[in-house]
This record gives sequence, structure tokens and C-alpha cells, in this order.
Amino acid sequence: MKPKILLVDDDETILKQMRLALEGDYDVFAAALERDAMSIFLRETPPVVMVDLALNPHSPADLGGMRLLELILSQEPSTRVIVITGNSDHRNALRAVRLGAFDYYAKPIRLDELKVMIRRAIHIHQLQDLVNQDEQVVGNGWHGIVGASKVMKDVFRSIECVASSDVSVLISGESGTGKEIVARAIHLQSQRKNDPFVVVNCGAIPENLIESELFGHERGAFTGAHAQKRGKFELAHSGTLFLDEIGELAPPLQVKLLRFIQDRKIERVGGTVPIEVDVRIIAATNRDLIRDMHNHVFREDLYYRLKVVPIDMPPLRKRKDDIIPLAQFFLAKSCKKHRKPPRTLSAAAEEALLNHPWPGNVRELENLISRTVVLSPRTFINPADLGLTVEKIPRDVNLKLAKRMIEMEFLRKALGRNHGVVSRAARELGISRVNLYELMEKYNLRLQEFKIFKKGKSQIKAGEV
Repeated sequence: MKPKILLVDDDETILKQMRLALEGDYDVFAAALERDAMSIFLRETPPVVMVDLALNPHSPADLGGMRLLELILSQEPSTRVIVITGNSDHRNALRAVRLGAFDYYAKPIRLDELKVMIRRAIHIHQLQDLVNQDEQVVGNGWHGIVGASKVMKDVFRSIECVASSDVSVLISGESGTGKEIVARAIHLQSQRKNDPFVVVNCGAIPENLIESELFGHERGAFTGAHAQKRGKFELAHSGTLFLDEIGELAPPLQVKLLRFIQDRKIERVGGTVPIEVDVRIIAATNRDLIRDMHNHVFREDLYYRLKVVPIDMPPLRKRKDDIIPLAQFFLAKSCKKHRKPPRTLSAAAEEALLNHPWPGNVRELENLISRTVVLSPRTFINPADLGLTVEKIPRDVNLKLAKRMIEMEFLRKALGRNHGVVSRAARELGISRVNLYELMEKYNLRLQEFKIFKKGKSQIKAGEV
């Protein structure tokens, strides 16, 4: 089935020409009036809409296309809207982009160039659909864990194997790698999924309070204990207790935890009656517990009791195949959360993300994407929006990626030197204009990134694009 496209222009001749040029590849709908265009859009919901900003020939200042843009995106934010503008109307074009337009094209219209832009819009819309589908599948299947790399497939297999049992699990990994998400996934795929999942951060609770927090206390057990309190173990009864940063647990509490693992009973602070508790223990740490054992900071017997099944969470820099899928996942999630139109990562932004060392791992990536969605007015995200720059090619990439990065860098520099004039840049690169447009589509490069305007008039000479 052909993709749908809606053309909106007050000039019937232009509509007829574009329809004839496009109907071989697309299911084309056309309208000359705002109300007709909106009626068609609501009925057909095309993924791409091309609209002239000035839809009133009697009043060029009446920007009906701008109103239509806002209406369309309010109804269906994922629509890719391409606005058609006058050659010197760059201010309104940029305003349209800030409102969520996918791209703009300045008259006069050259159909071969416009076709490239439309193909790119259709392609990106389809990619966004795939991202949304992946988000739904991942959310349902792995409870928010995104990853297709070999190391993450190993993690998924470990989750599947361990979920059905009640053995203790020790999840190791740097901060921000997603240890709690893995613990929750184990719980949600276990027979305890309908019972509590209780989280305790052992490093965030003062040492003088952690015992009461974990095991509870009796009334009068210490100053301020005005009533009996149940601890996290009792609150997690029949469910799962996740002990994050287990390496921060003080030695006396390590003894009490070991005793519970051995006999499945606890005693509240100030209490004398053992209480049986049915709890599965999952622990996590970003410390080197082997070293801590050698330094007599962590008990060896507790370590092996917790580490019945170990799961190692790889740092993000060692799962580069997952960086872009994760970024796209967080991008869709953040746009939805902050009620923003869908955003797209440029090829340069993807390269910058791949080259970043990610000391904060997945958490750093999620925070970066969320911040970018909130602060950037653009729907097409570049390295500057992320606060990252494309550095020199790293040594640990394969030849295919290296070629891609070099090719993209040559394109960007040629377009930049020629202020977005495709004919000049193509001559400099020794390729045809059509080839250059195809490469720009491949790397999601947009002409307006490179064009320079001055005093309302383009510096580009008439007839050059």
C-alpha cells in the first residue's frame, strides 16, 4: 500500500503538477482551503503533509498554513509537516520549525529535490513507528529494559533462568547501569509478581537507622521509638526485598542479614520473639566485593550466600549497539512525558552519542535526552542540542562505522563552506546534486543547518539550491 501524503496550496496549478509528479509513489490528497485540508487530514491521517504557509492569495500576510500546522500537530504530533515558504520568508519558516514542522522548502519548487525531502519524511515517520513499537514490546516483555547487544542478551537469559526460582541474586555493575530495573524485572517475571517489591538503598540510610529500617523496632526500643514499627523485611513478606548498594552495609548488620538467610527469621530492634518472613533477596552493588572481602570489610560467607546467581550489568560504553536504541527509547518516552512533538536524532547527534564515554551509563543517557527534549526548541536534534560534539574517530570502531563517520564529516564541511548551496557543495565533492541529496537523506542532514541569511534575504544567489 502506498504511503499517504496531503498537499495544501491555494494555487490549483501547483497542486495539479505536484499530484501528477507524486501519485506514482504515493496516495496523494490535495486541498486548497484550510477547512478542506483539515477535513482530509482527520479522515485519512497521512504521515506527511506539505503545506504552503500563505493560503490566502488576497492576503499574503495571512499565514493559514501556520494555523494548519499547529492544528495538525495538536491532533497527531507524529505527523511530518513540510512547509513551503517564499524565498525570503526564512523567519516564518524558522518559526514553523520551532512549532514542530519537520522541514521547510523555499520556492521556486524543484520536484526532484522535493521528492528527496518527502522520501526522508516518510522514512523517518516509519522509523518512529518502529521505535514506538519497540518501546511497547520492550515495556511489555522486559519491563523497560532496552538492549539487543550480545551482553544484554546474556542478561535477558539470566533473568529468564533465575526468575522462576527463589535463589538469591547478586547484581553487579557501575552506577547507572540499570541494576534496579533488572531486579524489578526478575520480580515481575517470578511467581511473587503480585506481591510487594520493596527497595532499600543501604548507602542512603544513616548507619544508626538502617537496622530499624530493615528489621523494624518495638515500642521503647530506643529514644523516639514511640510505637512499634515493621521493617522492610516484614513489609516485603511473600514478595521480594531489593537491597541496593549492599556493600555499604555495616558489619553488624551483615551478621543479621546472614542469620536471616540461614533461618528465614528476624527479630525487631528491642524485640525477643523471632518472626518468620518469606522474602526473596536480590542484592546489588557497584563496589568490588572481592576486594572488600580481602580487606575484611565485607563478610565472605555473606558474599557467597548472596551470590547464588550473579548477574553482571555491563557499562554503556561496552554495549555500543544499544546506545542509539536506548536514546530513541528515551526520546519517545520523554516527548510523551513532557507533551512535546516527536523528536528525531540527526546522524551527527547519533555519532556524538556513540563517541561519548558515558561515565554515568544509562542513567546519564536518559537524563541527557530528557534535558534536551525540555530545553531544545527543535524537533531535529543535533550534537549542539545534546551539549556534545563529534570528536575524532575513536579507535574501537569497525571499518563500516569509520567510513560512515568520514563520509558524513566531508558532507557537513562541504555544505558548511558553501552555506547550504547543494550545487556548489556537489561540485566541490565531485558528485551530482542527486547523489548529494541522497547522501543528505542517508545522514539526516538538513539544508537550513548550513544556510546563512542576512537582512531578510538569502545570501544564496537566485536559482541556486
